[in-house]
Amino acid sequence: MNEYRERNEGAVLRVASLFSGIGGFELGFRDAGMTPALFCDVDPDAKAVITAAWPEVPFCDDIRELRSLPQVEVVTAGFPCQDLSQAGRKTGISGGRSGLVDHLFRLLETASPDLKWVVVENVPYMLGLDKGFAMRSLIERFEALGYRWAYRVVDSRAFGIPQRRPRVLLVASRVGFPAHVLDGEANEVPIDEKPAVIDDEAAYGFYWTEGNRGLGWVKHGVPPIKGGSGLGIPSPPAVWMVPTGELGKPTITDAERLQGFPAGWTEPVMSRSGTRVGARWKLVGNAVNVATARWLGRRLSRPLSAVDDARLGHFDAGKRWPNAAMGERGSRAKLNLSPWPERREPVAIRDFLSEPLVPLSHKAALGFLNRALTTPKLVYSDAFLDFLRAYCGLEASYDPPIRLKIAS
Repeated sequence: MNEYRERNEGAVLRVASLFSGIGGFELGFRDAGMTPALFCDVDPDAKAVITAAWPEVPFCDDIRELRSLPQVEVVTAGFPCQDLSQAGRKTGISGGRSGLVDHLFRLLETASPDLKWVVVENVPYMLGLDKGFAMRSLIERFEALGYRWAYRVVDSRAFGIPQRRPRVLLVASRVGFPAHVLDGEANEVPIDEKPAVIDDEAAYGFYWTEGNRGLGWVKHGVPPIKGGSGLGIPSPPAVWMVPTGELGKPTITDAERLQGFPAGWTEPVMSRSGTRVGARWKLVGNAVNVATARWLGRRLSRPLSAVDDARLGHFDAGKRWPNAAMGERGSRAKLNLSPWPERREPVAIRDFLSEPLVPLSHKAALGFLNRALTTPKLVYSDAFLDFLRAYCGLEASYDPPIRLKIAS
C-alpha cells in the first residue's frame, strides 16, 4: 500500500463529473491538484454556472446520451437525492430521479484502466430507507464490477462551516483501497442544544417551513440548505439572533458561502431568460459542499497506508446500514467513525453572515408558531415561543386554534 501511495502522491488527477450540479466536487478537488475533464448535467441552469467557471471543459447535457467516459482517474457522481431524502419522495433508488444512477454503472463497465476512484455522494437517509435497500443496491453493483468500497457520513461542520450538512461519501476502486481514503480521525460529534434550551448569547437556525417535526434546530448554525419546497418555492432556513431579536433568512450570497462557494458563484444563471432567484436557491441547495469535497480531494491524493483495526466492527446488513463501512465481494465490516473527520470549530452563524438577514414575514412566523404550539412531540423553549408571539404582534396568551389578526 505504501508503494501505491507513493506512485500517486503529487500526481494531477483528471475528473469526469456526472450529475455535476454547480461543481462542488470539482471546486473542492482543485485544491488537491485535480482538474475536470468532463461535466455532465441535464439542468440548463447548472450548465450556465459550470460553463462560466470552466468554459474550456467539455459539457454533456444528458447522462443518458453519454456513450463513454474520457480517460480519467476519478469519476464523481452526486446523483439526484429527491427519491432518497427524508423531505423528498422516499421512493428509493428506483425512483425516477435517483434511478439515473444506473447510467453511472453503464459507463463504468467500459471505463479506462486508468480509473482509480469513483466517488458517490448522497443523503444519509438512504442508509435506513427500506432497511438500506438503496445503499445495498449500490454496493452490490460495485462489487459485481470488482470494486472495493467504503463509505462514511461526513458533516460539513467538521470543516468550520456553520451548516449542519451530513452526507454519505462513498468511494469505490478496483486498484486502490477506499477505506484508506475515508479512515482517519473520529472526533466526537458536538451535541446540538435541544429546542427547549436557549442560550441568550447564541443564534439558532431552523426550518420555518416545518415546525411539526423539529428536524432543523441548530445552535450557532443552520440546518441543511435545501433546493426548495415541494412546490418549487425557495425555502432557506431562518435564523433567530437571540441577543438582537432579529428573525430572518440568509441571502442567496450567504447561502453560497455556507456551501463553500465564492459569493456570487451562481450569478451566471441569472443571464438566462426568465430565470428567477429561486433557480439559484435550487442549485445551491442541491450542491455538494465545497469544504467537504476539499477534504475528500486531499484524502484521494494522499490515502492512508492502513486502516486502524480498532475501528472495525460487526456489520449487520439486515438492519439500517451503519454510518460508515467498508468491504468488497464476500467481505464487509462496520467502521466506527464519526461524521467529524476533522475538528475545526465552526464560525458562529451570526459572525459568518456577510449580509443582513432578510426579515421573516409575520405570516410565515405565525404559521411556524401555530405548528410549534400544536405539535405535542416538540417542546420549544417558552422564551422562543414568547418571542414569536411578540414578533407577530400577538398577545402573550395567544394559543391556537384561535387565530388572531397579525399586527401590521
